[in-house]
Amino acid sequence: MSGLNKGVEKVEVALKWDPSPAGAPAHDLDIVAGVYAAEAPYGPPAYLVHFDNRSPDGTITLQRDSRTGQGFGYDEAMTVELVRLADHYARVVVGVAIQQGAGRLAFGQVAGTGVRVREGYTDLLTDDFASVADATAATVAEFTRDDTGAWTCRPLLRGFNTDPRSFGDVMGAA
Repeated sequence: MSGLNKGVEKVEVALKWDPSPAGAPAHDLDIVAGVYAAEAPYGPPAYLVHFDNRSPDGTITLQRDSRTGQGFGYDEAMTVELVRLADHYARVVVGVAIQQGAGRLAFGQVAGTGVRVREGYTDLLTDDFASVADATAATVAEFTRDDTGAWTCRPLLRGFNTDPRSFGDVMGAA
């Protein structure tokens, strides 16, 4: 592969939101990544990476996990090293799910939400979830590997009304 066509290699997905109002239960948003095999890119994920784990090969790791949104700027971050993923994986979908422990909570009810996907110092996408304000979970980006092995990033903002556990099952559907 030439340097001009190397594709996306390593990204950081960062998430921010404002803390809940005083006296209200904390808002907890989580980044979720689904990895899909080449033979079933829209089937069930080969594995999921979220707040309680990392990928089996160490290529996807959650760097920071916030349970309240308290912090400066982006409070939660996940690193995805696409170039290190095994050849039998051809698709990665990244999304955000809102924990629903205190009752139904949608993006429009959480102040200051934002997501950023960045490679190095270049923003590949940013969004504030306004277009999925009524959703409780949303996909953000899709990374796909082409025939040469290069990865591309495509914005994929789709809202879902589901809990975090079920979101992992549906986030990569066609």
